[in-house]
Amino acid sequence: MKAGYLGPKATFTDLAVRAMFPETESIPYRTIPGCMDAVLNEEIDFAVVPIENALEGSVNITLDYLVHEVDLPICGEITAPISQHLMVHPEHAEEWQDTEIIYSHSHAIAQCHKFLHQDLRGIPSENMTSTAAAAQFVKENPEMKAAAIANELAAEEYGLVIVKRNIHDFQYNHTRFAVISKKPVKLDRTKALGFKTTVMATLPSDRAGALHQVLSAFAWRKLNLTKIESRPMKTGLGNYFFIIDIDMEADDILIPGAVAELEALGCGVKILGSYPYYQIGRKTRDKASNAH
Repeated sequence: MKAGYLGPKATFTDLAVRAMFPETESIPYRTIPGCMDAVLNEEIDFAVVPIENALEGSVNITLDYLVHEVDLPICGEITAPISQHLMVHPEHAEEWQDTEIIYSHSHAIAQCHKFLHQDLRGIPSENMTSTAAAAQFVKENPEMKAAAIANELAAEEYGLVIVKRNIHDFQYNHTRFAVISKKPVKLDRTKALGFKTTVMATLPSDRAGALHQVLSAFAWRKLNLTKIESRPMKTGLGNYFFIIDIDMEADDILIPGAVAELEALGCGVKILGSYPYYQIGRKTRDKASNAH
């Protein structure tokens, strides 16, 4: 089995793959769409791509590409803790406060806004394709007084010195990653925290109360929704699709019944996946609940 992830080595996605699939050969790709295209072209068996961060919200490129560009089901979800550190080339470790530019992924920069505003105010930042790509760039350009925001593995991988640890704004910083594949991926269901089903729905045009009717189809069936989010359809202003997460595995009655009701209302409906979800560091829902 071959797994693709947003590279280069030592991204947070790489960490999630190593934790979840330690025996699997992993291949880095430069972009998230590149990962999903590789699955579609059968270069790899599955891809692990970021889908949501606790501080910055959804990774829109992932959602939009899944809906608009590729027909690939979500077959698993991994939640991993995220710790952001400031790192520099060893030649600049002593004078790191003289940093002239900061590189990282846009989400990582946003997650560290308070630290950057207080400790490195006025220092420009530049977006990179990933946190690890930022670390690699700083390593390869020792003549620059540059810093990267990335994880500890990136510092080790690219020989950088961490000068400030845990610079993210809030302690609870986690990212959800989706496992995308054309074929079933072998996952240990006994270690899952639970199961969910993700549905994409479009509303009928010019009908008052359409969203209320959509939610009612789930509510009277007592289907718990853990997330509902709108995204533009890219067909004109005011046209949206909705991503809905249902807190249960697809069954033969309740979810098909809800889908049929939505279609009868004139909605477009597509199930993006029904799958187990995991959190690195936690075993099962029952064990996690008993720990509180």
